[in-house]
Amino acid sequence: MKRPLVVTAVATVVVLLAATLAVAHITPPVILVSDREAVASLLAGSRRFFVREVRLSPEQRQLIQKQSGWTPEENFYRFYIGRDDQGRMVAASIFLTEFTLHGPVRVAVGLAPDGKVRGVAVVELTEETYPWVKPLLDQNFTGSFVGQGSGGNYPVAMSARAGDAMSHFYGEIIATLVKRAAVLFDAAVAGQGAA
Repeated sequence: MKRPLVVTAVATVVVLLAATLAVAHITPPVILVSDREAVASLLAGSRRFFVREVRLSPEQRQLIQKQSGWTPEENFYRFYIGRDDQGRMVAASIFLTEFTLHGPVRVAVGLAPDGKVRGVAVVELTEETYPWVKPLLDQNFTGSFVGQGSGGNYPVAMSARAGDAMSHFYGEIIATLVKRAAVLFDAAVAGQGAA
């Protein structure tokens, strides 16, 4: 009597797993900018380059959650720091990724020593999401984020040409990643006296 129940349960799990994989139809990646190009561009003006690996403490995670409503999924983040010849920070950059139903969206964010956004590069997405994000990139919609910090407002302003609902959705994803980069910088780099 138990054997048919177990077989039915296993069959149900297999069907649900197959349905989930069928729905998550991730297409091949589209690399818009290499990591090297993104770092070089976002740290322009730097003469020396360093990698700063940050492991968030429970207090930092709690502070980030309290200030922004976001709880970092990872405990470990890597910042690329550019300094001038005298050792002063020129800029920092970080790569962040959001995994969506249509695949990952990866951005690189450049930050000034005061934590303000210096520049943004959409580094990677999927073939499926590219047509939704391209109109935003053609408008340089990330340019409106420059000069904003962790407390900034990151609206997705689009022209009627890029007014598609999916474009707006992915614009919001990118804007959220940019704000998270500024929040992480404030909590993990600027708060540690590394600027």
